[in-house]
Amino acid sequence: MARNNYTIVEYFGGEDGYRCGYCKNEKGNFSHGMWSHSMTVQDYQDLIDRGWRRSGKYVYKPIMNKTCCPQYPIRCHAVKFQPSKSHKKILKKFNKYICKGVIPKEHEVEQPMDSVCEVVGSKEPSKKMECAITDVQKELAECPAVTNVERNEADVTPTGSEPSRKEPASVSEGRTTTAPKPGIGLDPNRPPCRKAKELRKERHHQKEQMKHTSGGVSSTDPPAATMTNQTKTLEDLLTETCPDTSSHCFEVRLVRANPPCPQFKASFDTSYQVYKLYQMAIHKDPPDKPSESQFRRFLCDSPLEAEHSDDGPEMGYGSFHQQYWLDGQIVAVGVIDILPTCVSSVYLYYHPDFAFLSLGSYSALREIAFTRQLQKQSAKLSHYYLGFYIHSCPKMRYKGQYRPADLLCPETYVWVTIEKCLSLLENSRYARFNTNPDEGDARVLKDVGRALVLHRRTVMPYIVYARKQKGSNDEPEVREYASLVGQNCAERILLYRA
Repeated sequence: MARNNYTIVEYFGGEDGYRCGYCKNEKGNFSHGMWSHSMTVQDYQDLIDRGWRRSGKYVYKPIMNKTCCPQYPIRCHAVKFQPSKSHKKILKKFNKYICKGVIPKEHEVEQPMDSVCEVVGSKEPSKKMECAITDVQKELAECPAVTNVERNEADVTPTGSEPSRKEPASVSEGRTTTAPKPGIGLDPNRPPCRKAKELRKERHHQKEQMKHTSGGVSSTDPPAATMTNQTKTLEDLLTETCPDTSSHCFEVRLVRANPPCPQFKASFDTSYQVYKLYQMAIHKDPPDKPSESQFRRFLCDSPLEAEHSDDGPEMGYGSFHQQYWLDGQIVAVGVIDILPTCVSSVYLYYHPDFAFLSLGSYSALREIAFTRQLQKQSAKLSHYYLGFYIHSCPKMRYKGQYRPADLLCPETYVWVTIEKCLSLLENSRYARFNTNPDEGDARVLKDVGRALVLHRRTVMPYIVYARKQKGSNDEPEVREYASLVGQNCAERILLYRA
């Protein structure tokens, strides 16, 4: 499949330290950053598998061996996930409120499910540069032959950037209203739930009867079990039905954020008000800080292109808001990216009045179930990325409870099971998880000359650009950038050169 879209970035480096949102160190947070004017979902998938994350259109990578609170990418194997007792308790509490209106007398104050914080040290391009990039994007779209470089398409994994179907304006995740349709009650083919003690008594009684009927000789074949004790799946727990007279009506709606679909635009103001209340109550922001422009820049703007693929999910790839509606109002919003091999959690905000429902944990369970749903449509989309795991900050260790889980090795960029990582992190804030000393980065930079740059509206390899720019001293910066994104991405992503 031909590649019609390009990722275009400006690299900013990462020399200056800034305030850490976790340990509050004023100058201890270090990260490399770049502004992404546009980005394909495959390029972003490859970047987050090298430790990058986005905050709006700003994409950053913590300098792991230098920053005060090392942030390790974490992912959950969604298909293999089994809810723990605490997860089941949260789901039971939520369902009890929806069905019966029961509000728990006491509830634990959970940590915010923020997969990424708004980066304090983020930078933005100048307006002049932004206009130049926009003009280039239009020219590249209209005339892909503008590029002056022969590219080996065999090295590029196609993402299906051309739509194979008409994009739906809004997709509801099963429209999960908890009130069942009239006339549908309990399944008559399943036996009623009974206590284990009662079942044991019944089995004992059956054995006694069999002894009498067989002349005191017990049969070698045990009686058939009256009920199979099956473990409930995550989906079973999420979709437990309520009676027709349930106290509340609840549903989840998935709306595309970029480009914004009509449903996203119609609910924008309501969603923003929930975000503002959340930031003020949970993060103690002053009223003027969570402005509409900040909300739009942080959680609505996205560099990701809307893409579709024949073997991809029905709603396509890109950036979405998963809205939680309760009795006709938005009570929570999960910001997510749907990528070729994962659902990536970006942020979660909710109405403070409903904090008793543990919406942070509930939304994570919902998103895991959503990932499993998408995996049935696209087999390779099987992981749920929770953002960063920060072991040095005890309050941020909650993401490790969604098992089975992996952490990303900061040196070789391979995923390692979290159980093997935790013992290393107990001894040191920074750790290499890959225990094979001979194994290195599989996509290490080998030839900076093959990195693509965008200069004067023309795409060219860096080696060609360097020859034209005699006396240029930007090779160290380009080399640093290319080593951080890896050889494969460096040969696909366009690095803007003024």
